[in-house]
Amino acid sequence: MAIKIKTPEEIELIRKSCELLSKTLAEVAKAVRAGTNGIKLDKLAEQFIKDHGGHPSFKGYNRYPASLCISVNDEVVHGIPTVEAYKDGDIISCDCGVFMNGYHGDMAYTFGIGNVKPEVLELMRVTKESLYLGIEQATAGKRTGDIGFAVQDYCERKHPYKCVRELVGHGIGKTLHEDPQVPNYGRKGDGQKLPENCTIAIEPMVNLGKRDVYTKRDNWTIATQDGSQSVHFEHTVLVKPLKAEILSSFEWIEQAVKENKELVKI
Repeated sequence: MAIKIKTPEEIELIRKSCELLSKTLAEVAKAVRAGTNGIKLDKLAEQFIKDHGGHPSFKGYNRYPASLCISVNDEVVHGIPTVEAYKDGDIISCDCGVFMNGYHGDMAYTFGIGNVKPEVLELMRVTKESLYLGIEQATAGKRTGDIGFAVQDYCERKHPYKCVRELVGHGIGKTLHEDPQVPNYGRKGDGQKLPENCTIAIEPMVNLGKRDVYTKRDNWTIATQDGSQSVHFEHTVLVKPLKAEILSSFEWIEQAVKENKELVKI
């Protein structure tokens, strides 16, 4: 299918969804700590989104039951929030979408609680850095393989980690998932060509151990086969000629992380 090019008006609506999304995950960041759980975080996010005129993109999507995807430790993505209390040393990936004024925004951030192991902190740092390396390739005329190569090269060749291959980034706009698919691996010059003013979600999912994953019994949660930790960061991005524009923001989230004494700063 053809990649959808957005008008200036559509871009501004996506930007507004992403702004609410970024502020929502900042509220979540304030609440993440040992002893709390996914159900509490999910209720907080849903209420904040609705109070500000949006709708959680994920809730009801293919019958998904929650507003957040919360994936803990060895869980990669699509974790369903539960009542299980978080513990010191856990890493918590929170993936969220906002639908407002007819358009979606999508982003994810991984939080570390308390005494996270040094090798896991390094995985978090490298995965986040790989996201921005991928974003650097999201310029008009480049291809999805250029983004995937940048992420994979940094995580797998310059560091000892593995990129998940079964799940990918994607176009985004009026629907949550549009063309193109944006893998976190690939070769330079491969894949679909990116036109100016298309909007995509770039989302590295990177494992401390092997890249193999499986689906848990809930038919949603994806986890590493070897039980190693996995980290996920995501931005919604606007493709431009010289430099991609990031429509979502980690600024509010990272200010909340800084103020939350239970969370580690990366």
